[in-house]
Amino acid sequence: MNSIIVGTDFSKGSLIALELAIDIANKLHCDIKIVWAKREKLLIDEEQQTVMSLLAEDKLTQLCEKNQPLMKYGKIRWDICSGRVAAVIARVARHENSPMIVIGTNGASGFEKYWMGSTAVRIVQEAPVPVLTIREGFNFHKDLERIVVPIRINVNSRQKVPPAATMAKMFGSEIHILGLQEFPEEAAQLNAYIAQTEEYLNHEGIKHVTTVQKYSNYSDTVLTYCENIKADLVVINTEQDRIISQLFLGTNAQQIVHNSQIPVLCVHPADIITLSKS
Repeated sequence: MNSIIVGTDFSKGSLIALELAIDIANKLHCDIKIVWAKREKLLIDEEQQTVMSLLAEDKLTQLCEKNQPLMKYGKIRWDICSGRVAAVIARVARHENSPMIVIGTNGASGFEKYWMGSTAVRIVQEAPVPVLTIREGFNFHKDLERIVVPIRINVNSRQKVPPAATMAKMFGSEIHILGLQEFPEEAAQLNAYIAQTEEYLNHEGIKHVTTVQKYSNYSDTVLTYCENIKADLVVINTEQDRIISQLFLGTNAQQIVHNSQIPVLCVHPADIITLSKS
């Protein structure tokens, strides 16, 4: 099926997410499935819940009809599923063999303020594939010219490079390798990581530049660099607890997802599935 999953709450942010998802779907030659999660409300009766579902069906149908002409190869479909938002999105992504999940991350709507705060974090945590989060104010009509890939001394740090490379190929982007050094003794290993990343990008024929910075606050350093170079996308890792084997967003990643003014692509560690699988 290979459908990009777009979570929606019908806010402006989720509509912008759909626009970018369409552009990606056209480049990957795949479908899009728009998903609205229906959650049981304790404060409203069954009749009101039915009305909300009917309204959602109407909005979803309109979204598909309006945007289908923009699809060059695939189709736009929709689905309404009951349950927790993060669990619903993850379940549909597995069923659709999705290469990516795309969500908006701010803006309340007439339905729910679904994608802010802990809900966005849980979607990233539970997703079986990379998740692209997009803020409402993102200028979709600007080309994705510069992609930032932070590299530091971390066993999973370089695993974000292949998905970043796939995005760069799709959009003709330049990758900015941001080497982050916390302690002086890290310099040699960091340089080796950067050299491996550069070798990979050279092999893939992707334009790239490298900058090395010392840091004390990871998220602030990454976001400031993105702002200074006018980046259009930043690619980060989630983290994984080796004891309980559960995915989670560390504090740094949460701050980037919540505070970044540009799209953030979150990649799970040891994720062997890349965007190019479709």
